[in-house]
Amino acid sequence: MDVGGDAELCLGAVAESYPPQCSGIPLTNWTWEGVDGSESSGDTTWGAYAVQGTYDGEQFTVTQPPIMLALYDPMVPEDPTAGEPGAGEEAELLEIQEELPDILGEAYLSSYPENGWLWIDVVWDDGTWQDAADDDYGDDKVVIRSAMRPVEG
Repeated sequence: MDVGGDAELCLGAVAESYPPQCSGIPLTNWTWEGVDGSESSGDTTWGAYAVQGTYDGEQFTVTQPPIMLALYDPMVPEDPTAGEPGAGEEAELLEIQEELPDILGEAYLSSYPENGWLWIDVVWDDGTWQDAADDDYGDDKVVIRSAMRPVEG
């Protein structure tokens, strides 16, 4: 999303207003030139794309042309639980879920309990958040998923 020339990468919730709104990560090296699939209203331009680049913890620098999501078919990440149920009880998982926004701060995107696990989506995790969750809650209750992933190959 680009509002008045300030582009940002929206990874969490996007308000379905017109134009949409989000609280994202600042994008550098972004251009709308040659990019199909965008929409504009007033000084806001937006679209849904897969982007590649580097993230320094503060901003995302685009290094490849974006790909419209309608044309992008990503590999499904491996299920870290292998389909096995977690050991968390619903009440315990909901209690952990209440703590997360304060613990994770701006890294927190969303979370939900399912099948004995608390699934937590964050902007970026290099394994540090998962290790901390395992240490705090046990290795069979919380799954941290990173919205940004390294490109392999």
